[in-house]
Amino acid sequence: MPTSPPYRETRPQEERLTLLRQAFLESDAWVLSGSLCGWGDSLIPQFELVVFLAVPTAVRLTRLRAREIARYGEQAIAPGGELAEPHLEFLDWAGRYDTGGLEMRSRALHEAWLATLPCAILRLEGELSVADQLVQIGRDVARRASQGKP
Repeated sequence: MPTSPPYRETRPQEERLTLLRQAFLESDAWVLSGSLCGWGDSLIPQFELVVFLAVPTAVRLTRLRAREIARYGEQAIAPGGELAEPHLEFLDWAGRYDTGGLEMRSRALHEAWLATLPCAILRLEGELSVADQLVQIGRDVARRASQGKP
């Protein structure tokens, strides 16, 4: 939901699903980025490919910090800044991704969810550039197409 600061309130599940389904109808092909574990499971039949991207924790946290600086400015997230506390809480939460259990958005939760999917799954792990990720995805899609798979 639009909040100030952003990302403080979650849109209700049914509203999220309605908005996503509408967006899917407006396009022949789409890419959805993010975690849908549980709340988005009704969309699974529409998936042709899921790309699971995992980067080392230190790299992920560096990228998240850079994204926060780009969004809000360095002063806002610096000690004493208006978003310093939420920023530190966010990084702390994000830092627990690899060690967290099924009770939070974590690698364990995502692995359990991936194990239930009927579609193809491509795993991209490590510190890959966006360009390298796109090349690998393109190769995988081309390979599947040559085998007659979606």
